[in-house]
Amino acid sequence: MDGLSTEPEDGVFTSISLADDTDHSSKSVHPRAESLLPKMMNADMDAVDAETQVELEEKTRLINQVLELQHTLEDLSARVDAVKEENLKLKSENQVLGQYIENLMSASSVFQTTDTKSKRK
Repeated sequence: MDGLSTEPEDGVFTSISLADDTDHSSKSVHPRAESLLPKMMNADMDAVDAETQVELEEKTRLINQVLELQHTLEDLSARVDAVKEENLKLKSENQVLGQYIENLMSASSVFQTTDTKSKRK
């Protein structure tokens, strides 16, 4: 039991509750303050709504900016990969061309080393 029991002289027990039975959800307020309360709450709610709206717009703007930057990063990353691939291809082609030029030079008598002393004799 939540309370104390006392036995009066007539032999009937009376229960006294120790729990706080007051309902805090409906506090009584002065009548004038009670009439001002909805107006103040509406003004506060409007201010909170305006703040919330501004915060929501800012969050939306930032999210859109982040998404745009992510797409830009993806595009740049794809471009870097394409340039790397093209670079490797061009290096390979340069090696083939360099080898081809060396082979042509070695096969041609124009590019052969000459002994200048033997020609003068």
